[in-house]
Amino acid sequence: MTMQKNVTSSNGLLTKFFGSRRDMQTNLTLLSMALPGIVLLFIFAYLPMVGLLIAFKDYRFADGILGSAWVGFANFRFLFGTDTAWRITRNTLLMNCLFIVVNTAASLTIAVLLNEVFKSRMTKYYQTLLFFPYFISWVIASYFVFALLSAQGGILNQWLDALGVPPTAWYRSPQYWPAILTLANLWNGVGFGSIVYLAGILGIDPMLFEAAKMDGASKWQQVRYITMPMLLPLVIILTLLAIGRIFNADFGLFYFLPRDTPMLYPTTDVIDTFVYRSLVQLGDISMAAAAGFYQSVVGFAMVVTANWIVRRINADYSLY
Repeated sequence: MTMQKNVTSSNGLLTKFFGSRRDMQTNLTLLSMALPGIVLLFIFAYLPMVGLLIAFKDYRFADGILGSAWVGFANFRFLFGTDTAWRITRNTLLMNCLFIVVNTAASLTIAVLLNEVFKSRMTKYYQTLLFFPYFISWVIASYFVFALLSAQGGILNQWLDALGVPPTAWYRSPQYWPAILTLANLWNGVGFGSIVYLAGILGIDPMLFEAAKMDGASKWQQVRYITMPMLLPLVIILTLLAIGRIFNADFGLFYFLPRDTPMLYPTTDVIDTFVYRSLVQLGDISMAAAAGFYQSVVGFAMVVTANWIVRRINADYSLY
């Protein structure tokens, strides 16, 4: 009787997650298409989670992960015992929050403007021009930024000198780099974001705009009362996904553009660059694993909290 109950319960769980047998047969093609992605996700996302043990051990190559000495939370205590943890957490969180706000506002604005000229022949040119920086490596972009900001012969300092303004040592002035990194991130990602929001605008029923025109609504009123409310679910979903990555900084942006200059660490050092330096310069794998584990746990907590807040306000806009 107990075995029959367990089998019934198992069948109920399978039906809950995969649907009935008829549904599985109907969606067999889709399930087979998803199988390679599921396998890759399991291999590259779940199997490496065994490495989380390194954060709690004094890792030695000769001993391996399981053979290394267990030290518990010693790596975390050492990490949080200095101001490094506060610095990298503050920079990662504040810079990503700034990126989310600025990129969302700019992407929405550009998407609305592109929608107004969508039938123009220049639309493809505008989209290509905006989307092209998304494919440029930060390594290449760092050379252009260095040519622009170099203290000796930099283009920007030459312009300032022509205006009678003293040149600035940009790579020795950390206070300017939040703005520089924000502009660089905007240049790189606004094209992709605007195309996503433009697709959302094009999915809005045109009859809504026609009815608004007949009622005498201006372009601004159409954007305010039709476009923005209809795009709100998409904005919330993308924002929640961005919050889930809020503790995962863009390594290329924060490492190559400032050229890993120690004088800029107060504003450019983030969790990802700290982990990289811990691995390459210090050779401390356990410390790097502890920082990465801390990054993942806090990022997960952030997205769960943000989704809970959205669900309390409007459950239809939440991820789950």
